[in-house]
Amino acid sequence: MSQPPPPPPNQPPPGGFGAPQPPPPGGFGAPQPPQGPGYGYPQAPQPPQAPPPAPPQGPPPQPPQGPGYGYPQAPPPPQPAQGPGYGYPQAPQPPQPAPPGQPGYGYPGQQPQQPYGYPQPQTYPMQPQVPQGGGRKVSPQLLIIVASVVAIALIVGGGIWYASSSGKDDNSKDTSAGPGNPSGGSDGDEDKGGDTGTSGGAKEKAPGDPSAEVLFQVPAPEVKDKNQIDSVVGSWLTDSVYAKAGVNKIVGYDPDSGSAKWTLPLAGQTCAGSPEITEDGVAAVVTEAAKRNSKGDHQSCTQVTAFEASTGKKLWTKSVDISGSKVAFGEITISGSTVAVGGGYSGGAAFDARSGKVLWQPKVGSCEDVGYAGGDQLVAVRKCGDYGDEKYQVQLLDPKTGSVKWTYKVPAGIDNAKVISTKPVVFGVDAGEITASGVTDVFSLDGSGKLRTKITLADGKYEHDCGVGKVHDCKGITVGNDKLYVPTKEHDGTAQYSQTNEIISFSLATGKTTGDKIDAGDGYTIFPMRMDGGNVIAYKDGPYDKGAQVVSVNGASLKASELLETPSSETVLKAISGMVPESAELLYTDGRLFMGKELVSKPYSADEKEYTALGFGAK
Repeated sequence: MSQPPPPPPNQPPPGGFGAPQPPPPGGFGAPQPPQGPGYGYPQAPQPPQAPPPAPPQGPPPQPPQGPGYGYPQAPPPPQPAQGPGYGYPQAPQPPQPAPPGQPGYGYPGQQPQQPYGYPQPQTYPMQPQVPQGGGRKVSPQLLIIVASVVAIALIVGGGIWYASSSGKDDNSKDTSAGPGNPSGGSDGDEDKGGDTGTSGGAKEKAPGDPSAEVLFQVPAPEVKDKNQIDSVVGSWLTDSVYAKAGVNKIVGYDPDSGSAKWTLPLAGQTCAGSPEITEDGVAAVVTEAAKRNSKGDHQSCTQVTAFEASTGKKLWTKSVDISGSKVAFGEITISGSTVAVGGGYSGGAAFDARSGKVLWQPKVGSCEDVGYAGGDQLVAVRKCGDYGDEKYQVQLLDPKTGSVKWTYKVPAGIDNAKVISTKPVVFGVDAGEITASGVTDVFSLDGSGKLRTKITLADGKYEHDCGVGKVHDCKGITVGNDKLYVPTKEHDGTAQYSQTNEIISFSLATGKTTGDKIDAGDGYTIFPMRMDGGNVIAYKDGPYDKGAQVVSVNGASLKASELLETPSSETVLKAISGMVPESAELLYTDGRLFMGKELVSKPYSADEKEYTALGFGAK
């Protein structure tokens, strides 16, 4: 396997953040002597040197809060058939009067959440036991799962749920929207119904040889305090640049060599990055207002900056001022030429992507926008009512004006809504005490905002992740071909000690499973990354002696084509293990895979190599 190139001239010395780092002796990705475990990670097993001993005498111990990604589990029991529940299609309800006025942020009795990226108490994983007898050793992926989620906030919610209504709302609003397609989408491109295609429009082609080489690695910035967590959220990919947020900056790298092409200094650390880039190449971030002090104190996330992703040219930096105070935001998205920000305590705002002109901003009232999801359309999640008795809505907006095209009222008792797709509009909610993981119920809406069906994801059967308190931060779940694609939890494979899973699909029209099943293969786990026309682009995590893969699965035939496979050397697998798929920023296009972290902390051991980004390429 070829080696990554040395640092270009005039770059920081080896180990400095923002430039590719030369590999350790032997080359990154080449077999290395065993190294100490990474931050919070148990020791990865080494290849057996002697004849295999007896099978293990018991199951490996489980982490305190349930198994993480990649942990072996017993297959879940069959789920009983469920009849229509709350949220199932109902007759439209008459418009409801506006709820009573809601006190502003900071009103006595309110309990604001911690700012984005606030350090969480660190916990260290239990050491899973390695089999002591004969047979295959447990993979490193199974041994590092708990460390990949060292800080998980559990938010418990409850309430009684009732059937919801949808209807027109002609009011203009002070909101923004959220996730979606990697591209910015088109202004005002309203969805007229479900997408029923199953295989057309795919752009990614299988290479002659999917075996990938390491293109480059971006070393993590130094973190001295064990309690310090720095934010490096945000990554973007164009034809000529892979851009990745660092501490107080964004660096644009040559996607093939990793040489730094430009650096954009920022006021502070990034709080959020747009998943999308406009058609003319503009991306955007929310940053802290100033650099953190020597104690690592977080600053308020009040600065919104737009820049050209290919050149690093800053176009503008803006903030929103209400009653003399700057508004903090936690999410950012792009739809068409509109940059929309939300996720704060005072509502959302929007700007023109190129000029920075304010299109709308928070208004005082009984309702406020929680956040937005962008891409092909702009969708807002809005809440109304007094603290503790909020009612949520999902709305389709005109990206240029913020005017509401339609409103869907989320069932009473639900205190969250997470947008999975903006065209068609599909959102999910967390039920009861099942929080901080994903969604348990998914709502499929038609082009006019009426409920098509509700999909229930049986507890303990499926695996995906949605950011706590986020509107457009769901990973491992995607929509295409008028279907919802979601991976199952891991279960026993056919070989001894092996684990595997599948992606199954639900109809967005009926709410029932379609019968489609995408198998990971024995020893592999799979989850969807995004759609490529009618094909599902999926990431496969391999066993301890195999590289990770990116595959394209035909939506009609379910035939999988391998697009890329990372090297299987110990050092590469160890580096990848720190990029847990459900929390990492994964970007794949045209034979290249980029993996990036969102948060960095002090390594568990001084000699441990940590990276904020890895690049792989297949020819």
